Amino acid sequence: MSENIRVLLIDDHAVVRQGYRRLIEMHRGIDVVAEAEDAASGYQAFKTCEPDVTVVDISMPGRGGIDLVRQIRLRDPAARILIFTMHASATYAQQAFRAGAKGYVTKSSPPDVLVSAIRSVFTGRPALCAEISQAIATSRVSGDVSAVDELTPREFEVLRMILDAKSTDEIASAFNLSPKTVANYHYEIKLKLGVRSDIELVYLCMRQGLVAPLEAPGAA
Repeated sequence: MSENIRVLLIDDHAVVRQGYRRLIEMHRGIDVVAEAEDAASGYQAFKTCEPDVTVVDISMPGRGGIDLVRQIRLRDPAARILIFTMHASATYAQQAFRAGAKGYVTKSSPPDVLVSAIRSVFTGRPALCAEISQAIATSRVSGDVSAVDELTPREFEVLRMILDAKSTDEIASAFNLSPKTVANYHYEIKLKLGVRSDIELVYLCMRQGLVAPLEAPGAA
């Protein structure tokens, strides 16, 4: 009977999954037993294959990775989940850990960092890449406390979809909620963040590094 670490890989880009599957399986003792392209199929794959470690991207079509982490941990409080994402933000990392993730690695990290993080999470140890460790340390030293950090993981994912210009109906469909419930989330998010309009909401999130500012036409 194999004692290899059984990994579920959830990322919406097939080429990315293929590349990282090859990378992971080059190392002895780790097998990718299943893949999924979004939160819904990822949750079903988790229930079916019961992996030792689930590697999850944050930005996926529909419901994102942070809410998927929350959903998986509700089903299995002992689930070992590693976030693997492009978002090098202390706020994203803190929300991921609040949802129940055990590790956080950015896609700009050296390839071996992902493999090392999978092994750490499997043994119950937290795993952070150097980029995120530095971001969190800088945030704490500077005393940069944001109201965004006070949002629940579900509120944060709704906010992420609002910032991605998704409509109320699209958000409702992604989370299997009523449009009225999504509107209530939208109101509560603005209330918690102390803004009165979506324009103020976007500017606040730009200052927090959650939204990239638009470049002027012709900018390099």
